[in-house]
Amino acid sequence: MSALPGYCRRTAGCFILAASMAVAQARADTVRINLDEAQIFPLPDRVATIVIGNPLIADATLQNGGILVVTGKGYGATNLMALDRAGRVLMETTVQVIGPGTKDLVVVYRGVQQESYSCAPTCQRRITLGDSVDYFNSTMGQTSTRSGQAQTTSPPR
Repeated sequence: MSALPGYCRRTAGCFILAASMAVAQARADTVRINLDEAQIFPLPDRVATIVIGNPLIADATLQNGGILVVTGKGYGATNLMALDRAGRVLMETTVQVIGPGTKDLVVVYRGVQQESYSCAPTCQRRITLGDSVDYFNSTMGQTSTRSGQAQTTSPPR
C-alpha cells in the first residue's frame, strides 16, 4: 500500500483500492510455457482451488506446500486463477503456450501436410500439434505398440 497517496492509508475504501490494484497487477502478468513442457510456480497462502479458463491450452495441478505445476497442452493463451476456500481470487494471471522449446525441432511440409522431427543428432519422428492426421496417428500407433510390447515381454532369465 505504499504506492497509495498519504491521505489514503487507513480507510476501508483504500484497502479495497489496494486489493484491486494488486489484482490488476496480477492480471497483467503473463506466464509463457512451451508446448508439452511444465513449469513450477509458488502460490500465495490459503489457495484451495485452481481454475484454468481453457484446459485445452494449459493444465494445472496443485501440489502440497503451495506449489503449482502448469503444463502447456495447446497453442494460445488462457487465464489461471487461484481462489481461497471462500472463493476470493488470490491470484490471476495469463498463461501463454508457445511452440516447442527445443532447438532440434525440424518441421517438414509436404504441400499442406506437416510432419515434425526431433533432430539431435539424427532425425526421429516427433508428434506436435499441427502434424497431419496420418503422420500423427501412424506415430502414435507405433508408440502404443512399442509400449504394449515392452509391458508384456517377460525379462530374460
